[in-house]
Amino acid sequence: MPSSHTLADQSAVELRRMIGSREVSPVEVLEASIARIEALNPAVNALTATCFERAREEARRAEVQVLRGEALGSLHGLPLGIKDLEDTAGLLTTYGSPRFRGQVPARDHALVARLRAAGAIVVAKTNVPEMGAGANTRNPVWGATGNPFDPMRNAGGSSGGSAAALATGMLPVATGSDTGGSLRIPAALCGVVGFRPSPGLVPVERRQLGWTPISVIGPMGRTVADTCLQFGASVGQHACDPLTYAVDGRTFTQLAPADLASLRVGYTEDFGVCPVDDGIRTLFRQRIATIRHLFRSVDEVRPDMGEADRCFDVVRAASFVAAFREAYETDPGSLGPNVRANYEMGANMTMADATWAHLEQTRIFRSFQTLYEDFDLILSPTTPVSPFAWTLPYLDQINGQKLRNYYHWLGLTYVVTLATNPALALPCGVDAGGMPFGLQLIGRFRGDAELLSIAHAMEAAFARMPETQRPQPDLARLAKPVPELKSIVTHPPIFDAAMPPAATGGQAAV
Repeated sequence: MPSSHTLADQSAVELRRMIGSREVSPVEVLEASIARIEALNPAVNALTATCFERAREEARRAEVQVLRGEALGSLHGLPLGIKDLEDTAGLLTTYGSPRFRGQVPARDHALVARLRAAGAIVVAKTNVPEMGAGANTRNPVWGATGNPFDPMRNAGGSSGGSAAALATGMLPVATGSDTGGSLRIPAALCGVVGFRPSPGLVPVERRQLGWTPISVIGPMGRTVADTCLQFGASVGQHACDPLTYAVDGRTFTQLAPADLASLRVGYTEDFGVCPVDDGIRTLFRQRIATIRHLFRSVDEVRPDMGEADRCFDVVRAASFVAAFREAYETDPGSLGPNVRANYEMGANMTMADATWAHLEQTRIFRSFQTLYEDFDLILSPTTPVSPFAWTLPYLDQINGQKLRNYYHWLGLTYVVTLATNPALALPCGVDAGGMPFGLQLIGRFRGDAELLSIAHAMEAAFARMPETQRPQPDLARLAKPVPELKSIVTHPPIFDAAMPPAATGGQAAV
């Protein structure tokens, strides 16, 4: 039998194969995950509430199902982390907000139920910024998540807990979500894969504006294949989300790698509108030069993104008005500064602003799709900077230039959100400071399967070149005792009554 250390480092796809062939038990896989969590989570604070004992019971039942020869789901026996924006039955769900620090939902959100039905075993919640507002994962309930490559730097957000947990092998499967880059940014900063799918493929139960495609749920994984495994179990029509439609999940788990030599690739450093650090620009050019030989052609593109910044301001703010109007009007002090800033921006907008934004997003969408008349894939950096200190709430300047607001530094990803094309963050070596660097791969409209197929092939090609290989954090360094570091937790965390305090890892270590 493989050691627990070896099991924790196996891919989700390999673990599922081993469980199905009885080479390893779901119980052994879970215990390997728990051991890794207990060893490393104090250093990065990726996981918040846990339910180890419940997970152990479910793993034992999963083992019996294997031994009986029963039909097994695609995620059977795999330990799963759920981003702490999705409700989990019987497990503390706080959204990173003091308003919800005692909330234990009675039912699972649609995605959670779907993944559990596929056999996944929920082990823990993954850390988020308060209410998911921001790309630095820190909140007053659980504290900050540190980057696995340097815990004093940020892990990105808002899916930073999931990204850090995957990068360190604490979990083989974890969920994410994405409005302005919340899947792609932490994946890039932590050296894993994050996929923003086309709206309507994965049901989003918590989205108040059901007909608005700005926010999506998507998978994260250490590899493209792991990401596809979770994605296949996530997709399909659901009554909670009017954008969803019927789709066969096997479409995404049986993909053959694309023929890269046939692809026409376009690339852009900044989409013409996004602030990008000079060092990242230089690195991106170097990576383009390194991978150019893989493709049929590689040419710079200059998309017309119009007034993308203002447009994103409006469509983002509308979602915050929908979600937080009652809370703001009754107790504005209960909302964090990022949430309040977004709400107030939206509350001061007019119908004329909303109509203009709808028109501008439609124009951006139509203009962006014309790129695919000449190209099969668009590449850009995923983030404009190397990971900065987690103690900074957000980045306020790039290259000495002041940014417009706390999320302006997310421009490379939120302009793609406006176009609604599927996009994926793929590890591509490290930057000058030794921190992970991720390429953003942008597929054609509704071309999710094609994009994932391309990502499969690029990942395999990158593994053969030292400059582009997926980086690995130093786990031995993370496992060593760390000095007492400042936390932004303002009062002790609380735990689900079903969870023994020693097993939570809820106190922030960074």
